[in-house]
Amino acid sequence: MFLRHLKYLAALAETEHFGRAAEICEISQPTLSSGIQHLENELGVTLVQRRHHRFVGFTSEGKHLLVWARRILADWEGLRQEAGVARRELTGELRIGAIPTSLPAVPLITSPYIADHPRVKPMIHSLSAETIIHRLDNFTLDLGITYLEDPRLKGFKVQPLYEEHYVLLARDTSAFGDRTELRWSEIGDLPLCLLPPNMQNRRIVNAAFREAGIIPHVRVETDSIFTLYAQIRYGGLFSIVPHSLLCLFEIRQEVSAIRLHPPLTRMIGAIAPKREPWPPVIDAAWSLLDQLDLQSRFDALIKTIY
Repeated sequence: MFLRHLKYLAALAETEHFGRAAEICEISQPTLSSGIQHLENELGVTLVQRRHHRFVGFTSEGKHLLVWARRILADWEGLRQEAGVARRELTGELRIGAIPTSLPAVPLITSPYIADHPRVKPMIHSLSAETIIHRLDNFTLDLGITYLEDPRLKGFKVQPLYEEHYVLLARDTSAFGDRTELRWSEIGDLPLCLLPPNMQNRRIVNAAFREAGIIPHVRVETDSIFTLYAQIRYGGLFSIVPHSLLCLFEIRQEVSAIRLHPPLTRMIGAIAPKREPWPPVIDAAWSLLDQLDLQSRFDALIKTIY
């Protein structure tokens, strides 16, 4: 019963709404509210601020104890997974947070993982690098795929996966003749579709333009990779993307990629909390990462377009 009440608390933290939290827990709202009140009585502190039976926020004690609740739930899930290993049937969820530009790499991880562990369900979330770190810290993610050149990663276990190379993506390259490489200073006037400024990918691209002394001509911003592609394919715009995204377009001939000089590269990798013992679903994923060769997979896409 105590674990169930902790799940109610975690669901309320996720939704910040009694009704939606109850839906997640597949119970009625009165049952959820009563469960949290039982938890408050058990602990002897008020966890949730209410106004007219509506959720207002967590008390300072509630915010502090929520960290412990999530840790207990994570350890309980790890215990269940370990029992599954003992029965030779790993079960549960593998919650992956990936920065948007790394999403093409995720199926190359989850596909062999599902083949080895068919009773584990990967849950994939497109998140910013900052959110990935935050959710790993509060036990609501198991694995992150993000940039490794980030000082905030101290204290995490890190596995490099591939180095991304940025290219100019275009529908019509006739204006560039037969050139397979352009300088950053030559593309500043092109009408661009880029990811929004709050995303690390955009900050990286902006820094490259600053170094070239160029202010880019950004016509459209989007946080969707597929919208970005549509703007190139149907809107006549250009974009600057990591070469790993080319696998989304490799069966199409509607877009072309051109190398940029000086080269812009960033290392992408997996991160996970340093926990002892490690939950079996994370341990199985980490063992798989050691066997992957994503670099060759993505570099082959560049060789086919030059």
